[in-house]
Amino acid sequence: MTNTNPIVSNEKFQSAEQLWFWFLYSRQMRANRLINRGGNPTRRPCEILDVETLITKLYLAGKLTDTQLEIMKKFGDKKRAPHQYIWAENRAAAQWNTAMNVLEAAAKQRGWIE
Repeated sequence: MTNTNPIVSNEKFQSAEQLWFWFLYSRQMRANRLINRGGNPTRRPCEILDVETLITKLYLAGKLTDTQLEIMKKFGDKKRAPHQYIWAENRAAAQWNTAMNVLEAAAKQRGWIE
């Protein structure tokens, strides 16, 4: 009898933004109790709880601020990063970039980002 399940390796994220958007999407799917019943089952090197724990640790250590978390959530819900050349988003873009740099450094240490 052959195994019909494909062997899927852990696919690392390309950036902190990709990790963040995946995290928000996965939380939403879990909250809505939606399950990926088809398509390509991509395994990630971390779980939703791992990312949530990392974000909490970075916040408690003072590496992420309330403002940065608010911006991450606001633009994460919009499924895009703030744009530095849009006047109304200029400050948010600077905060976003700082937060993504912090998240990327921490995630790289854990082996989640290439």
